[in-house]
Amino acid sequence: MTKERKILVTSALPYANGEIHIGHLVEYIQTDVWVRFQKMRGNRCVYVCADDTHGTAIMIAAKKEGISPEDYVARTAVSHQKDFAEFGIQFDNYGSTNSAETRRFCDEIWHAALKADLVCEREIEQLYDPVAETFLADRFVRGTCPTCGRKDQYGDNCECGATYSPTDLIDPVSTLSGAKPELRKSRHLFIELEKLHSFLNTWVAESGALQEEIVNYLKGQFLSEALFPWDISRPAPYFGFEIPDSPGNYWYVWFDAPIGYMGSMQQWCDKHGENFDQWWRNPETEIHHFIGKDICYFHTLFWPAMLHTAHFTMPKKVHIHGFLTVDGEKMSKSRGTFILARTWLNHLDPSYLRYFFSTKTSSRVDDLDLNLEEMELKVNADLVGNIVNIASRSAKFANLTGLAAVYPDDGGLFAQAAAQAEEIADAYEKREFGKAIRLILECGYRANKYIEESAPWAKRKELAALDKDPNADPAERERVFRELRDGVTVSLNLFRQIVIWLAPVLPELAAKTEKLLKTTFTQWDDAQQPLLGTTVAPYEYLMTRVPKEGIEKMIEESKVTIPAENVDAAPKWDDSAEPLAAEPLAETISIDDFLKVDLRVGRILEAELVPDARKLLKLKISLGGDQTRQVFAGIKAAYPEPEKLIGRLVVFVANLAPRQMKFGLSEGMVVASGPGGPEVFLTFPDEGSKPGYRLH
Repeated sequence: MTKERKILVTSALPYANGEIHIGHLVEYIQTDVWVRFQKMRGNRCVYVCADDTHGTAIMIAAKKEGISPEDYVARTAVSHQKDFAEFGIQFDNYGSTNSAETRRFCDEIWHAALKADLVCEREIEQLYDPVAETFLADRFVRGTCPTCGRKDQYGDNCECGATYSPTDLIDPVSTLSGAKPELRKSRHLFIELEKLHSFLNTWVAESGALQEEIVNYLKGQFLSEALFPWDISRPAPYFGFEIPDSPGNYWYVWFDAPIGYMGSMQQWCDKHGENFDQWWRNPETEIHHFIGKDICYFHTLFWPAMLHTAHFTMPKKVHIHGFLTVDGEKMSKSRGTFILARTWLNHLDPSYLRYFFSTKTSSRVDDLDLNLEEMELKVNADLVGNIVNIASRSAKFANLTGLAAVYPDDGGLFAQAAAQAEEIADAYEKREFGKAIRLILECGYRANKYIEESAPWAKRKELAALDKDPNADPAERERVFRELRDGVTVSLNLFRQIVIWLAPVLPELAAKTEKLLKTTFTQWDDAQQPLLGTTVAPYEYLMTRVPKEGIEKMIEESKVTIPAENVDAAPKWDDSAEPLAAEPLAETISIDDFLKVDLRVGRILEAELVPDARKLLKLKISLGGDQTRQVFAGIKAAYPEPEKLIGRLVVFVANLAPRQMKFGLSEGMVVASGPGGPEVFLTFPDEGSKPGYRLH
């Protein structure tokens, strides 16, 4: 018998200064599915979460409404939990970072860091909002990424994966007031992460807690150099916990946010008479964090460093997922694709989203695209047309016959599906939900084929005719009745089997099926034995097709419910004169001089790091056909993950004389802009360009 696992699961804490939207639900749905699966497997699994409640934005938002920050976050907690509950997301405990339990663990981890001599104090320059009259946390500054040039990025990290200081942002703007921030000095407390460099290097590389692409990202972006000290304090005014031995300073929200997991877990332990240390200081406990790739830096470097310092159990897995796009683009308020959870619930069944997201979920860090037309087609074909169709074509006849006491001969269908249970379970375990669902749908196709062949509607018609015939042979009637009963017994047991395996994804469908079959199924192994000798409740619709008008109304409401001042703004061109001043225009040349330079479009076929080279990437570039060139480009700092460049079109100087370098022959040059280092931006041709095209 497999030993029961002890599993503690968390999702990232939603910030209390906003409503839950479908981008959030990418994470919470997949976590809930995984937790429900673990519980069905008989494992002891506890899922905790909390609202992330501290920081400047909460303080200012509460002040605008004339209420205390405590009242503000309490109100948000009610809204968040209602939305989660209606999407079927079941937390074992949902707390708040503004709790006595979280504060106690902050103190404990803080004093462990002091004891380990990891804390230092420094005077820093920080962005200050002169209108809101407060220093700005990273998330309340937006501007242009200093690494890739993307606009409207957060003050501490970009969609490209780069992290930086808010003071490094180009053209920063305060999200609190829209004012241009000022640089002001203040004293801050720091954790010297570099002192834990060796530990983090080993944990990242050898723990098995991280996906391979995350390991490579951390090694290339952070662990290859000295780690920067981590700023963990903010000066007053600030809504948060005051640092006990540093009056006037408060722990920064990113210090206490992950500690909120512990505070919530302590609350669960108190409710159930459990010992916290038996969970978070127990090597037998598996700790699983589910987070988005935008905050992986905090959960894979800062958080492990603090856990290690305070002697807590390290995460078994940090499951990192990508962002959500809608119809192939970033969620947009102006297009109506920035959809609040509540807006979805107003118009569409939450099961649609749970199912669609699950079909797209894998263990990789890929972004997930919600194509609304594809969602409609998938739900209608997979769920209504395949799975629910099995019950709708069989259950109404079971009202007459009940289920047979002995399982009929089904040609091995039930046994064939039962044999796939462990393969399906393995896919769930590895967060390959899309694979699990594909296997389950195959069982549905086989069940529908059986129904077509057994044709219960024809048997029912034949039985009705015999019942009307006073001269009918009783033995003949018994034969037809038995065939009808056997057919629906097989069909509904194949359906029950499928619904058990879909229960983590579709708990509402599972609940309705339990009512229909007058039974319960809470364990994975319930699908190994058929249900026999019982009656069946009158059939009621288990799921309806996706209403097109529901999608249209949801998009329309998403457009009109967003305050006008928050709607996507038109681009503002406020280009700085700095780049031109730093590198003035060169002397004028003739058109003949220019035409000597043969600029071509090329495609990057291969891109790799150059061992022992501090700045270089090795590129293989196609000019079309079999014409390729090898180039060594000094762009490593700007493109630390060279594999992401493969397939991209670039502008290439094709007639530059080859140059023999230490690492090989460089046969040209790619065109890029920027001052150098991480601020280098390759020139990518517009859509429609082809390798070999000359630039004129």
